[in-house]
Amino acid sequence: GLYGDPFDLVVSGINPGANVGRAVYHSGTVGAAITARNGGISGIAVSQAVIGFGVEGQGWDDAVKGQKWHTAAAIAATVVDGFIANKPAEPIVLNVNVPNLEIEELKGWRRTSVGHIVPQAMARAEMEAKEGYEDSYYVRMTYGGTTQMAPHTDGGAVENGEVSVTYLSRFDDVAHHGTDEIHNALTGIVGSQNMLHS
Repeated sequence: GLYGDPFDLVVSGINPGANVGRAVYHSGTVGAAITARNGGISGIAVSQAVIGFGVEGQGWDDAVKGQKWHTAAAIAATVVDGFIANKPAEPIVLNVNVPNLEIEELKGWRRTSVGHIVPQAMARAEMEAKEGYEDSYYVRMTYGGTTQMAPHTDGGAVENGEVSVTYLSRFDDVAHHGTDEIHNALTGIVGSQNMLHS
């Protein structure tokens, strides 16, 4: 194929900035691991928090200052070694988030779930003209206060100085309630619903 011999694993990252909470759904780093699974290959996404214990969004220059890449690289290598030692029967997606700490400062690791909120949300975005460039702008973002995350969530673990390990499921159809008007509208334009499953 395009990439030569088949391979067993895609590792994506190390992303500067944790991919936790709702950010998981918008992450290219996590998206690469999901895309691998869609192709029948396991994927591991690795991200590292920025600014100490924080998992807040930052500008690029701020995000990479003081990053302890060696810690995230060591965690990634350890996870990959564990994967290779006992490959899962079915492809998996693993989202690994590492605090920006030295290895000896980590408080352990935790199997986590995806948080339903972000640890810190953007409060305001402003466009500022870029001097010397016509129709070019900087986007200045201001972030609100941090949110205390539950310790069993991905963001909560990272905020607590723990490595977060989250197994991501496939997107599945969910039960629908209160959507009769949508169904009626579709029936009105294309006819009755085909019942493939209940």
